[in-house]
Amino acid sequence: LRQSADLLEHQMPRFCAILVKEAFKTWGDAVSEVREAVDFLRFYADEAERIMAPVALPGPTGETNELRLTARGVWVCISPWNFPLAIFMGQVAAALATGNTVLAKPAEQTPFVALEAVRLLHAAGVPEGAVQLLHGPGETVGASLVALPGIAGVVFTGSTPVARIINRTLAAKDGPIIPLIAETGGINAMLVDSTALPEQVVDAVVQSAFRSAGQRCSALRLLCVHEAIADHVIEMVQGAAKELVLGNTADWATDVGPVIDKEAFDGIQKHIQRLHSTSKALIALTPPAQGATNLIAPQAFELAQVADVAQEIFGPVLHIVRWSGDPQAVIEQINALGYGLTLGIQTRIDSRAHALAASAHIGNVYINRNIIGAVVGVQPFGGEGLSGTGPKAGGPNYLVRFCAEQTLTVNTTAAGGNAALLASMP
Repeated sequence: LRQSADLLEHQMPRFCAILVKEAFKTWGDAVSEVREAVDFLRFYADEAERIMAPVALPGPTGETNELRLTARGVWVCISPWNFPLAIFMGQVAAALATGNTVLAKPAEQTPFVALEAVRLLHAAGVPEGAVQLLHGPGETVGASLVALPGIAGVVFTGSTPVARIINRTLAAKDGPIIPLIAETGGINAMLVDSTALPEQVVDAVVQSAFRSAGQRCSALRLLCVHEAIADHVIEMVQGAAKELVLGNTADWATDVGPVIDKEAFDGIQKHIQRLHSTSKALIALTPPAQGATNLIAPQAFELAQVADVAQEIFGPVLHIVRWSGDPQAVIEQINALGYGLTLGIQTRIDSRAHALAASAHIGNVYINRNIIGAVVGVQPFGGEGLSGTGPKAGGPNYLVRFCAEQTLTVNTTAAGGNAALLASMP
């Protein structure tokens, strides 16, 4: 894995170009993704050395006890198109580092980056039989892999409905109960109180909602801003959104590129049309006439209440709700949505920020900054509720889920007693 990380760093320009070409990443996002993949490889290698070491446990004299982690077997790794290198490599590296083998099913929209990632792993010394790549649609190839007899676990990143289907398939199988690690989406919110610094808020909102064309699991979907500063903040967000450069991501100047494909484009457009008929449009930009295919300009709509945000829109679409009164009540409304991936809190009252974070049923809480770009080993990423099962990717608890546990107890008296005890006698 460490050799793979070195190779990937050495080939960063080439992998960035593939991400720009196939996944429509901006160059800045592509660089960040390659770095994240490198981080996963090195972090999981380090973590495996830490957790796979046997742990001596206490016991009576004449007996030794040891706890060790062992591989489970064959893992099915199903990765998404929005981070086709970083999440793909993270899933595969976690399974390999703990001694498992992998059947890797990447998203059908981004097959080439997965192919090159597996070639790189093989070139670095990972046996070809240990990682096998299976391209194809999730409805056929992915479903068949999940239903395959003999698999030891499934790790999946994608939508909540698909995670439910996988969960039901695994539950219906005879034999051992198979673990599922699922990281799904979220209706991610940012709560802004009247003390927040507007310039800081707007920078965080624009990055969180519109960077990567809103195609991040962690992207901001719901902005809850206090009524005392709402008009000013909205005006500034409108102005900042107009400054974003839309177009082909191969152009260095592009801030917002196209969504992944025509199916995604059509689905987002339907949501936008619905919002135009039911909500107040605050940002309704149009892409340039000569822009890239499937390009959607940043959009924002004002809604009456938090509960009106019924589902995640996986694109550059922001919902804005004004609030007054108790901010804890707003957190309760956000909790009631059922998702729990990311939350932003913008306030200059430290005690309030920590109290709100403590009451939020959210996996990743960010105070006075944007809510995207979790760093491996620094901000372990993953949610709860409708947003996933845990444990968090890039965190100290992740690899344990890929393992089985074994306790080894040895009766040393059968061989003549406790030699260590005798040796310690004066």
